[in-house]
Amino acid sequence: MEKEHDEKNKDNLNAELNANEEKIIQDEEVKELTIEEKLKETQDKLLLALADSENQRRRSGKETKEAFEYGGFNFAKETLSLIYKEHINQLKMMKV
Repeated sequence: MEKEHDEKNKDNLNAELNANEEKIIQDEEVKELTIEEKLKETQDKLLLALADSENQRRRSGKETKEAFEYGGFNFAKETLSLIYKEHINQLKMMKV
């Protein structure tokens, strides 16, 4: 009878060990999926950061170009205005 009891305990212990091993394997599979999900999330964030960086570069280039174009226009406008005023002053002085 004692042998039967020992064998039952041994069988129960083996069953528990098998169940624990299966649970560990399932947990590892879940962890692997989690790692894959994290990798995918990181890749998505990287692509978004790269796209944002490229958009910023383009926007900066466009704004720089516009600043030079407008800045040149503004400079020419102010210079012509000064030249015109100086010319008018010279004409007034000639009349005097």
